[in-house]
Amino acid sequence: MSTPYVLLGLLASAPRHGYDLKRAHDERLPLAKPLAFGQVYATLGRLERDGYVEQSGQDRAGGPDRTWYVITDPGRDHLDEWLSAVEPPAPHVTSTLFSKVVVSLLVADAGRAREYLIAQRAAHTARMRELTAIKSRPGAAIGDIVAADYAIAHLDADLRWLQTTLLRVADLEKEVTG
Repeated sequence: MSTPYVLLGLLASAPRHGYDLKRAHDERLPLAKPLAFGQVYATLGRLERDGYVEQSGQDRAGGPDRTWYVITDPGRDHLDEWLSAVEPPAPHVTSTLFSKVVVSLLVADAGRAREYLIAQRAAHTARMRELTAIKSRPGAAIGDIVAADYAIAHLDADLRWLQTTLLRVADLEKEVTG
């Protein structure tokens, strides 16, 4: 999970409180799942316990007390290690999409698998259109563009796989059920 590292990265530029970290996360990673406040504070608690962040003060700016956090030197080292480590390619196919196709062949037939593949292809195509509109908006933020490009590339790979699999459904049915 990258949440602790994202929070460390956000703290690397300046001290922040939990609400500010959540807002910055959601702004900087606009297509990622938004963080819940509880997740931010639980993660900050673990980072503080491990010595990667520390409290740097509190204020009450017209609301509840806000605790400010700052990244520590060990936190910067920990973040640098993570940023330097190459992510290994996934060793296994763990996609729900893949599993649904195989299971549909196990419990149904080639026709059901084809229906699912066609419906999924339509959903992927619609999402690609939405993302293209987001990144093509005049004045789109670079974070939105980079996130949309990432998602579009993955959707494109899925679409190619869906199309190839659609062409192979009959053979897959024989192999899986035979």
